[in-house]
Amino acid sequence: MVDDGLEDAGWWRARQDDYLVAATSVWRPTSPLNLVDHLERARRDPRHGVDWSAVDDAALARWFVRIDGWLDCADFDVLRLLTLWGAYREDLPDRVAAALADRFRTFRYWYTDPVELEGTDERWYWSENHRLIFHACEYLAGQALPHDTFSVTGLTGEEHRRRAAGRLAAWFDEKAVDGFSEWHSDVYYAKDVAPLVTLAELVDDPALAERAAAFCDLVLYDLALHCHRGNVGVTHGRSYMKDKARAVDQPVFGACKLCFDATEEPWPVDDGDDADLLPLNESATLLARARRYRPPAVLRRIATSTRESVDRESMGVVIDPSEPLRDDPVRSDGRSYTDPDMVPFWWDRGALTPWQLVPLTIDTLDRHRLWDADLFDLFDDLRHAIGADADLWRQMSADLHPMVNAGLLSEVHTYTWRNAHGMLSCAQGYRPGTAGFQHHIWQATLDERAIVFANHPGNGPSPNAGDYLDHDRYWTGSATLPRSAQHRRVAVHSFEPAFAPPEPGILDPFAYEPYTHAYFPTEHFDEVRRLGHWTIGRKRDGYVALWSWRPTEWRRHDPATTYTGGLTGDFDLVADGGADDVWIVELGDAARSGTFDEFCEAIAAAEIRVEDPGWTATGPHPGFDVRYESPAEGTVECRPGSPLVVAGSPVELAHDRRFDNPYTSIGRGETTVPIRDDAGGWELDLDAGTRRPRSVPR
Repeated sequence: MVDDGLEDAGWWRARQDDYLVAATSVWRPTSPLNLVDHLERARRDPRHGVDWSAVDDAALARWFVRIDGWLDCADFDVLRLLTLWGAYREDLPDRVAAALADRFRTFRYWYTDPVELEGTDERWYWSENHRLIFHACEYLAGQALPHDTFSVTGLTGEEHRRRAAGRLAAWFDEKAVDGFSEWHSDVYYAKDVAPLVTLAELVDDPALAERAAAFCDLVLYDLALHCHRGNVGVTHGRSYMKDKARAVDQPVFGACKLCFDATEEPWPVDDGDDADLLPLNESATLLARARRYRPPAVLRRIATSTRESVDRESMGVVIDPSEPLRDDPVRSDGRSYTDPDMVPFWWDRGALTPWQLVPLTIDTLDRHRLWDADLFDLFDDLRHAIGADADLWRQMSADLHPMVNAGLLSEVHTYTWRNAHGMLSCAQGYRPGTAGFQHHIWQATLDERAIVFANHPGNGPSPNAGDYLDHDRYWTGSATLPRSAQHRRVAVHSFEPAFAPPEPGILDPFAYEPYTHAYFPTEHFDEVRRLGHWTIGRKRDGYVALWSWRPTEWRRHDPATTYTGGLTGDFDLVADGGADDVWIVELGDAARSGTFDEFCEAIAAAEIRVEDPGWTATGPHPGFDVRYESPAEGTVECRPGSPLVVAGSPVELAHDRRFDNPYTSIGRGETTVPIRDDAGGWELDLDAGTRRPRSVPR
């Protein structure tokens, strides 16, 4: 049999079937994705039936609540309905098909389209994943109803399909060169896989289907590089505490388990109260029903490899709000700060508030009637407080740049070390001291639940379970970002806010707490010890040691009054006394470090020197000077404005490689991605949109 470089068809079919059996253990007619699970299982197993009578008017209303209400994430729902249409059209009762077709014809597929409604369009069109999903929806809806007139624009379905094809091509071209803005996201990579595999499966254009499949391979490759025991426990451009606290809660977990088989955790099942609108396993469902798409075999070997490895990646576009204010900012790459057609490019990267882009933001809010949307509340509050003069906003943005660009996703250099026992990852020197929002800068991972990370909280703990969702600033969004520097098993994280906490008022969203803290869930470790400023944990034969310059104490949370995500033991390690601190983390294991006793003894004896410059957020400050005698890596020296120095040699935090790991080494801007190990290889040509096996020289 010819080796096509893809996963064995029999193995892949068995994985899909196993997932579908688990997913269909529940029946939720209010969930289009659960219906997909049941329809696909019924197609494969005639003994499995689907009760269409349960898909009544109430169930359909639940399908359409965000679509008909012009709410955020309605595009997610339309994509799911398009899967029902494109893959199971012959199974749909006429009343269901008619309701779907009506939504496809009346949906607003882009923010520049005309809109007349009594309420407000609350949809967010611009993030990396939303852009892709909106364009995929428009293409597939146009393909589904090519001769129908779509009411928002007056265009035919075929005209919408052609328009979406150009926008999809632009998204692919951007990401081919720059990589992803929502880097390594355990949440939003799932939202990328969903439209990519849907396009690969359902579009009639073979070239577009293959390009979508190639980018799906790229996302899965990224996940494989950063997967340890099924946990994509690495730095994320965007994530939330509801997702990152344990692997089984990650939206990418089901896809990783399906494709990589790297965990003994059971198949995830979407059976929670919010499973209709907030399903965890969308990407797994769509991969499990795939007929055309199979992942490359090399990806599973990478995800399950026990070899010691380092992955360095560089993604994104430089966006510097700290540049001196000037009238006509010009970029060396020629990208415009003023062209309305560039709004999707900049807002994809959260760049609404850098002073260079403030006039374009105000113009866009005016032009497309966006001021009243809930997602622009802060902008509207500011408009009512000081007006909407672009020059005043530019000056304010320049003066407050460390504070007001919390959601910015600029160029990033990530570093991940992994072996059989653990994984350590960070975003190297990423926007230190500035406000962050949903950024997850670093994490140490020993298994699906034994993880450690530290951040600077924006508010105290909340009794509201919903605060674990988008608005949590205690665990989800760092109030300010650390200067993180990593070399192999060791990383140093220096927290030094570049702005003082604002006085109560319009800038309340940028307030922060006078301490930092770490997530260290003791009940998920086999042992945890406190030795001076060190907290050290063991899971199986993997070890993690965490040190804080400021003394730490466990903050106890009563589950009756504070939401703990189900934890009952100690997990919140608070370093009180100031928003500035140094946290050092080192990983070890039985093979490299000896017994846990020996690791603890070596760590406790390690010399650490921290020179405190006397932090101030009101002006320039030199930053912490850290010297750590690491048992594993030797002398580690970390100073602001200087390379990391390890064992006397400088280690630059930034680099010019798109991928630099044992499987791929290519520079920034290169669009051909060879992926290979000793057993075989695969090659993606992201520019041409092709994927093919790559031979390995012997």
